[in-house]
Amino acid sequence: MNGSGQEETPALNRKGKRNLLLLALAVAMGASPAAAGLSAEKASAAAPAYKIISQAFKIDGRALSISALNTDNTTYVALRVLSENLGLQTKWDKAKQTVTVTGHGRVLVMNLKTGETRLNDQAIYGLPAIVQDNTTYLPFRFLMERLGYSIGYDAATRGIEVVKIKENDLKIGTVTIAQSDAKKALTLEVNYPQISGLADAAVQKKINDYLKSEAEAHAKYGRETLEEAAKANAEYAADNPGERLLPVSYQGSYYVTYNENGKLSLYVDYYEYTGGAHGGTVRVPYTFDLSTGTLLTLKEAARNNADYVKIINAAIREGIKKQNLEPLLNPFETIEPDRPFYLNHNGLVVYFEQYEYTPYAAGMPEFVIPLKSFG
Repeated sequence: MNGSGQEETPALNRKGKRNLLLLALAVAMGASPAAAGLSAEKASAAAPAYKIISQAFKIDGRALSISALNTDNTTYVALRVLSENLGLQTKWDKAKQTVTVTGHGRVLVMNLKTGETRLNDQAIYGLPAIVQDNTTYLPFRFLMERLGYSIGYDAATRGIEVVKIKENDLKIGTVTIAQSDAKKALTLEVNYPQISGLADAAVQKKINDYLKSEAEAHAKYGRETLEEAAKANAEYAADNPGERLLPVSYQGSYYVTYNENGKLSLYVDYYEYTGGAHGGTVRVPYTFDLSTGTLLTLKEAARNNADYVKIINAAIREGIKKQNLEPLLNPFETIEPDRPFYLNHNGLVVYFEQYEYTPYAAGMPEFVIPLKSFG
């Protein structure tokens, strides 16, 4: 049951089916997943020498000046800064060419050779590290936000402010559903979270069971879709010898966006490639009340404000202008009362799916509405 006393819907409910339809549309229209960066090795070799600057920081109230570099509107800091000023544990493995950062209940591993980044044993997309003068520099905001810190900017001092977020007392681990068939040229990997350490074991089980059932339902859909696509590709290859077709794939990656004040919010991005130039991604969000294990509705997350739809619509219209998203593929009029959403440290987040209102180049535009907007 949700917080309103209504029964929760099973896996792949009406919203889930809507997401699958959007995914099919995105695939048909040629969407592609979020781009992973070049390997750090290649990026470093291709890039010019960067100017090292002295960047003002405020970390948990302490004013510091730290060596950093800026490129493409991104601040990078030296690896040793993390352990010296944030209390994080860092490790450099020369043989494997990996950087491991541990802290705040998380383990993040960046592979400088391949450019891959893994958070709690799940691959995530992000900017590669930069190596200069035998020093490894890491993308600061990307790193901090995934390790549970809030990042702000003080215009007066031109400093970057870093505050450790006070999170709920629980741990989040990764479970993977995987299938690979070289003969059929298909791969499937669906990652989903399981929580531990919650004081109420019954609530913990309720949340974990729900997330598991959702992941299994999406994995089942992915397997069936890939089997059909692989069969069609095999038939095409038989009729067109010499043509090389890429393997088909289905991937689910989760991202925890909020773990504060008795709530847990996250989303799973499901990427599907079944042939052609590109694949497509849909986003499936969940926001749980940790006292009951129930999913919050959009209205409940918006503090049950009777005008929540109107408030969100106004924020989206303003965001469309600020993000220069016009012209839209379709005119925006209003959100649905049960529009998918998630929470982050700054408020309630609604977003456009791929090709829903914007072309692929716009990604999935997000609109953050501070909770104080709802009273």
